[in-house]
Amino acid sequence: MTRVNTVLGTISAAELGFVAIHEHIGYGMPGCELDSRWWKTPEARYEETVPKLRLFRENARPWGAATFVEATGICNGRDIDYYKSLSDKTGVHIVASTGFVGGDTALPFFEQASVEYLTDQFVHEITVGIGKSGAKAGIIKVGVSRGFKMKALDKRIYRAAARASRISGAPIFTHLSVDSQPALDIFAEEGLPCHRVLFGHADDGVSQGKINEQALLASGARIGFDTFGYDLELPDPPFWGRHRQERLQHFLRFLREGRVHQILASADANCSPLGWPGVKGHTVNYLFEQLIPDLQAEGIGAETIDKLFIRNTAEFLTLQPFSDATPQPHPGV
Repeated sequence: MTRVNTVLGTISAAELGFVAIHEHIGYGMPGCELDSRWWKTPEARYEETVPKLRLFRENARPWGAATFVEATGICNGRDIDYYKSLSDKTGVHIVASTGFVGGDTALPFFEQASVEYLTDQFVHEITVGIGKSGAKAGIIKVGVSRGFKMKALDKRIYRAAARASRISGAPIFTHLSVDSQPALDIFAEEGLPCHRVLFGHADDGVSQGKINEQALLASGARIGFDTFGYDLELPDPPFWGRHRQERLQHFLRFLREGRVHQILASADANCSPLGWPGVKGHTVNYLFEQLIPDLQAEGIGAETIDKLFIRNTAEFLTLQPFSDATPQPHPGV
């Protein structure tokens, strides 16, 4: 059986339906919860989030089900019990992450941890559970710290993620695709095939000219066009925004080169941002309201759209442990 961990339990990959592969219920920098300017009541968070997820579920109905891959790692506002409540309330499958958005978002406790400790932490959250929530993570988050260069802590996290992926079978997705050679070297050294890794934000405005697309493609890695909707045409666009047509044509180039098996798409939207105002008018539903119509207008057929959001994602999220990988006991057990 092909298995995927969601916050409400392990399901078959065939049950995922339409998958938004890189999204956020709520993301914030460590410590933002201490700034009273940004405090929200539970009712306010539900009011912001539930309608977006219910619309996502309704938009995905033609594909049978809806799955929201929550990309908020440890230290950035991850709230597993809240995700469980949202999934139960809306009918949307939610896949939670272990790992870190980047080394610069890891609090000192983790910043000083060894590769072995981090590996055990990730494996425990995937195979046993996250805290006392009863929910298991289904994917591992890693990322490049600010400055577009991998720092020593980033490299330790990537190495731990590679080891945890081999043991648990969970895939990896990255924050940013820049400075990818150290990551490719680490995955090769650890024996992790790069088709188990999604290099994210390859389409954002600030990364253009800084990504070695050919090296990523040659490695067999998957490439994430996962900031759809952060358009410079918005009234108040973010600094990482990009002109809508420029991003779309970049994506279409990959499709027309026959790379559909190596790319995934998402919006990286925040349902209820933590510690920042977010980007008004940008939600996961951009995928249905703008991206899919744009693809159809360019002659992209239903089979390709299904491969992007159904088959590629199901294959990627399926737990695929290596038989020769040996789990270690978690220090807290």
